[in-house]
Amino acid sequence: MRIEVDDLTGPEIAKLLAEHLADMAEATPDPRSRHALDLDGLRAPGVTVWSVWDGDELVGCGALKRLTDTHAEVKSMRTVAHRRRSGVASAVLTHIIEQARSMGYTRLSLETGSGPFYEPARKLYERFGFTYCEPFGDYRPDPNSVFMTRTL
Repeated sequence: MRIEVDDLTGPEIAKLLAEHLADMAEATPDPRSRHALDLDGLRAPGVTVWSVWDGDELVGCGALKRLTDTHAEVKSMRTVAHRRRSGVASAVLTHIIEQARSMGYTRLSLETGSGPFYEPARKLYERFGFTYCEPFGDYRPDPNSVFMTRTL
């Protein structure tokens, strides 16, 4: 697998992110509780997106959004369905953590869903040292969301 910065112009990443947003809409019916970024949101200044490739196949992605000079948010973690639980998410999260350190961040945080659909994601983040926390940044308490953080 190779992980590279994605310029978000390819049809593969657009399709993967559209699937991501569709799954979020299904798993979290209340639009006020959906915090996934669309392509325009991921193209914003301060956001870096990485895609994960296995040969010519896009198998996943993840992003890092700057919150402050020392704090960033993990966004848009996604693995294609047929590659889930094969190490793609762990590889991209490891990469994001390494990149965040190299960018000078000392804290990473994230928001994910509280429902059963999101349990594998929460377990992944727990394995990587993320602990549950209060809402950060512009987030507010929401029964459909959980918030996690870790120091680097």
